[in-house]
Amino acid sequence: MKYHLITQSPHLINQRAPQVEKQAEEKDPNLVEWNGSDDPGNPMNWPHWWKWTVTITLGMMTFCITFASSVFSTATVVTAEKFGVSTEVMTLGTSLFVLGFAFGPIVWGPLSELYGRKYPLFFGFFVFAIFQIPVAVAQNLQTIMICRFFGGFFGSAPLAIVGGALADFWDPIDRGIAVCIFAGATFIGPVAGPIVGGFITMSHLGWRWTEYITAIMGFFFGTIGFLIVPETFAPVLLQRRAKKIRYETRNWAVHSKHDENQVDMRYIVRKYILRPFAMIVLEPILLLVTLYMAVVYGILYLFFESYPIAFQETRGWNEGVGALPFLSITVGVVIGGALITWTTKTRFARKLEKHGKVIPEERLIPMIIGGFLFPAGMFWFAWTSSPNISPWPQIVSGVPIGAGILMIFLQGLNYIIDVYMMNANSAIAANTLLRSFAGAGFPLFAVAMYHTLGVDWATSLLAFIAVALFPVPILFYIYGSRIRKLSRYSPSA
Repeated sequence: MKYHLITQSPHLINQRAPQVEKQAEEKDPNLVEWNGSDDPGNPMNWPHWWKWTVTITLGMMTFCITFASSVFSTATVVTAEKFGVSTEVMTLGTSLFVLGFAFGPIVWGPLSELYGRKYPLFFGFFVFAIFQIPVAVAQNLQTIMICRFFGGFFGSAPLAIVGGALADFWDPIDRGIAVCIFAGATFIGPVAGPIVGGFITMSHLGWRWTEYITAIMGFFFGTIGFLIVPETFAPVLLQRRAKKIRYETRNWAVHSKHDENQVDMRYIVRKYILRPFAMIVLEPILLLVTLYMAVVYGILYLFFESYPIAFQETRGWNEGVGALPFLSITVGVVIGGALITWTTKTRFARKLEKHGKVIPEERLIPMIIGGFLFPAGMFWFAWTSSPNISPWPQIVSGVPIGAGILMIFLQGLNYIIDVYMMNANSAIAANTLLRSFAGAGFPLFAVAMYHTLGVDWATSLLAFIAVALFPVPILFYIYGSRIRKLSRYSPSA
């Protein structure tokens, strides 16, 4: 028999080959998949109004989390006096919350792949809301610091999950606009925190109500979100459909692809811990873009310490009015989001329609524009900071700063996703870890740096760092396609 197989004619082998291929291609009759491209159960087929309802709800939840990260910053001076420590020590109240953002995705990312988006998202969100209450009633420093860290850890669930949830039900063009809402909430939230917190702290309510109001927001948006937001992760939805069919038909062989996946601790460690570190070391695109985003993210959180110095200490404004200049950054974030939406709907959409796909480097054009606006705004802020100059020029400088922050951050994130595709979760895990470290670390040296160098030179130093990183998106816009071909983790390699 063995000899016969070896000596068969090539013609006979060629006749059998299509039969073997046909058998391999035959679908498993017990495998549950979508019933065609128009299956109403597929989140991609939801009506637009429902997609936007879910998107805006997720955006409000994200806003609540990022608002919580910075609202405590306005209570730094008051709480430092109450607990008898320096303002630098109380800055840890903000830094530890952001540090929680670094470690949370290691848990929430795998859970969202195992159990879907909804339950890990809302479990983390409600526990985040609960941790605001111990901070509000705290009688010692340790309670504040520990609960702020765990508030950030559990609050990072939306930051880790919402981006993936949006990709579950939006096509590439509309997803770019939907992600603008998510990114806008990521930056408008921390900017709004000091504004609201400033007026609360100086009012009869006192600093504790910065945490009470956050808890109220958390329970409110969490309840609304739980009632509105359905499961969006297709593998889990198909798994549930398969389970329902099994019980209806008593056919225990019915299953989904998700039932075949064996996600164990080894898989989680490899994908969310080992692979992110390997990628950040071996992938120049991920390393440099993450470094750029980390610096921008760190400077944003540094502003929550430097703006009070510029407007309250230097110009003599109170906590409430002194936080109002943050509104200009909010305006800039909105303008940046509008510019990205416009480029997505025009240039990006035309290229996608013409070629059927768009190279990842197209995402970098708005990032380059943002890379110019960001340091320009900081230089503007620095050299209009004298109390002898009208405050309006310094206030308005926040507009290009805000636009630059959003355009760098959002397009950097989109570029990483487009480059690494199926490895994007690991890439984003590395990105989130490093930028959260920056967001936690930068505020710690802000007060000392600004008191030593002054508002003008301290802000200029940050602007020079941003200028040094400006060539990063230009480098990848020109050479990105060549670099991707050498990558071990990019599908275009």
